Amino acid sequence: MKKILFLISMSILSSCSTSRNSSSLVREDQLFVTRKYIGNFLEYCHTGPQIVGGKDLIWIKTTVFPTYGKISAYGTTCKFAVGDKIYLKPVNSTGGDLGDWVYQVENESSISYKVSEFRFENNVFTRNWSQ
Repeated sequence: MKKILFLISMSILSSCSTSRNSSSLVREDQLFVTRKYIGNFLEYCHTGPQIVGGKDLIWIKTTVFPTYGKISAYGTTCKFAVGDKIYLKPVNSTGGDLGDWVYQVENESSISYKVSEFRFENNVFTRNWSQ
């Protein structure tokens, strides 16, 4: 009888004891900014402001997106080197209730360009979102 009472009291004590949570656990209110690999840089071409919306654009080819028209960024020249790993990264959110994310295309060093909303689809320049 004493053994059963002892076991019950030990189980009650162990179930009611406090536990320490690790400080390295992820908090729910933290925002993680991740970047997505979009291929190795192959080459780029420049489109002048008279062609698309009055803005200078660079069109980027990567190993994942080997044709022009999918990735465009603001700028006149591109300083990525052939073979650089290129990433798409959300930078911040502006305006609206949920915000409109602004993205940048970057390499592993400090070179980055703001991604434009322009795409070339079905032989027509289109805008993916409004800014």
